[in-house]
Amino acid sequence: MAKRLTDNINSLYFEAANKMTSKKARRKIVAYVESYDDVFFWRSVLGKFEDETRYFEILLPTRNNHLDRGKKAAISNMLKGVGKDMIACVDADYDFLQQGTTEASQLMLENPYIFHTYAYAIENFQCYSKGLHETCVMVTLNDTHIFDFERFMEAYSRTIWPLFVWHLLFYIRHRKMSMHFDMAEFDKVIVLPSVRIQDPQQAINYLAKKVRAKLFQLERRFKTFKDELPDMIQYLNNLGVNEHNTYLYIQGHHLFDLVVCPLVQTVCDTLRNVRENEIRDRAVHSEQARTEMACYENSLGKVKMMMKKNTFYQFSPEFQKIQADVEKYLSEE
Repeated sequence: MAKRLTDNINSLYFEAANKMTSKKARRKIVAYVESYDDVFFWRSVLGKFEDETRYFEILLPTRNNHLDRGKKAAISNMLKGVGKDMIACVDADYDFLQQGTTEASQLMLENPYIFHTYAYAIENFQCYSKGLHETCVMVTLNDTHIFDFERFMEAYSRTIWPLFVWHLLFYIRHRKMSMHFDMAEFDKVIVLPSVRIQDPQQAINYLAKKVRAKLFQLERRFKTFKDELPDMIQYLNNLGVNEHNTYLYIQGHHLFDLVVCPLVQTVCDTLRNVRENEIRDRAVHSEQARTEMACYENSLGKVKMMMKKNTFYQFSPEFQKIQADVEKYLSEE
């Protein structure tokens, strides 16, 4: 029954169910997430807190027996239900950065039974720069370092940072005018061209040129807003957002699909070619080469799948904040 919940079931239902079990039985805490991809991420968060006294069951919310995904569903449909034994786990989107200035942001930040990612979404964690080489190894089974992902993503963040500040200035301080520089327009500017592994700076330079052009346009059109930028920068810095980690706070799907995944694919293609050439060079005869090549190709993974399975993001400060929130909730319970 717990897997086909209707709107009238809430935390009290699970609290009652836990009381009816044996005193030796573990307490079950139901955690609702937004989509299928979120299940694995939140398992990596909550699984660390399971012991002989409690465990988590991660589910997607249902509404009138129909699957209803998304943060709006995860929060709105269960607002009256979250509690001691029933929690909601959602992407922060921009609600964290808004710091309670909207109803949705206030609800997410103030409800002790709603947990959020701090970063824009789980896709941003999947793009965590310190884990991208590991992702390439998972895909190609080749541990050769041919690209500095950390350095590149920091350069990408520094390049888009001034434009991100402008974008958030509209989104947070001047929402009625946000249509003049909305997320779609921001995302359009920060798309990367194809990255050459041998010369990644070329892509950064091209991006910087686009950013400068947009900044020039904004500064001319909204001269009075320019004076607010230093305060906006300080505001974001206080929340842990800066020019070095900007990529973690932009739209997750955009970052994953149009920036990082193509880059990782390019690196993986090169690593795979290197490995295949090694196999050909070391083979004594053609039959051995074919056999070894087939074995290698059968072991290869898919880039998107491996990016989603890599959990190196657990070392990120944002992930540590999520765990601190869960620990606080459990200690108070």
